[in-house]
Amino acid sequence: MPKANFHLLSVFYYYIMYRRGDKMTIDEKDLLNSILASLRRIDYIRPEDIPNIDLYMDQVTTFMNEQLADTRRYPDDKILTKTMINNYTKNNLLPPPDKKKYSKEHLLILIFIYYFKGILSINDIQNLLNPITDRYFSKKGEPDLTSIYEEVFGLEKDEAGMLAKDITRKFHTSSHTFPDAPAQERENLQLFSFLCMLSFDVYVKRMLIEKIIDAKLTKKPEEKGKKTAKESRKK
Repeated sequence: MPKANFHLLSVFYYYIMYRRGDKMTIDEKDLLNSILASLRRIDYIRPEDIPNIDLYMDQVTTFMNEQLADTRRYPDDKILTKTMINNYTKNNLLPPPDKKKYSKEHLLILIFIYYFKGILSINDIQNLLNPITDRYFSKKGEPDLTSIYEEVFGLEKDEAGMLAKDITRKFHTSSHTFPDAPAQERENLQLFSFLCMLSFDVYVKRMLIEKIIDAKLTKKPEEKGKKTAKESRKK
């Protein structure tokens, strides 16, 4: 088990057993164990695990589907397909391949896209990633895309620990809601409270991300026009 995941589980168990004591019911333990199982799957592809040779599209999809298999919600979910790759290139999310081959940097960008697309629109991902790819894709010197990827994903360990604490706090809070509800209804209402708290957290963070993208990263119409004119002259 990666160190980050071990740290996450240790923190989570500490908060469950010591902050909540032994008053948890069997159902609560089952739910928290399920949450723990999901959190254990939160990991990222290490740069050293990405091939240093250029890959054809079939090899790229195979690699991504194998490496991120644990993040699937359902067994038949596809992490990445040829159609997705072509659409990412068409929408200027992914730089075009070189002679039908994709570099290590292409895979790094695809990983970023994979995580972003769960919460952001294609347009927002484009505005977020384009400044990075324009400045650092296939460029020599530091920082390069690999070092940026390592720095960003290296924050996972601390974030995972704080996430575990926050989820446990929300679960604890929700378990004390609806104390006067009939026993047969209380569990479902408390679960609903827990999911609402998690959803509100996601909603606020997504709104914050969108506002920052709009304020700091979205190009004005005249800037887009200038870039399009430059690209046309190159062609």
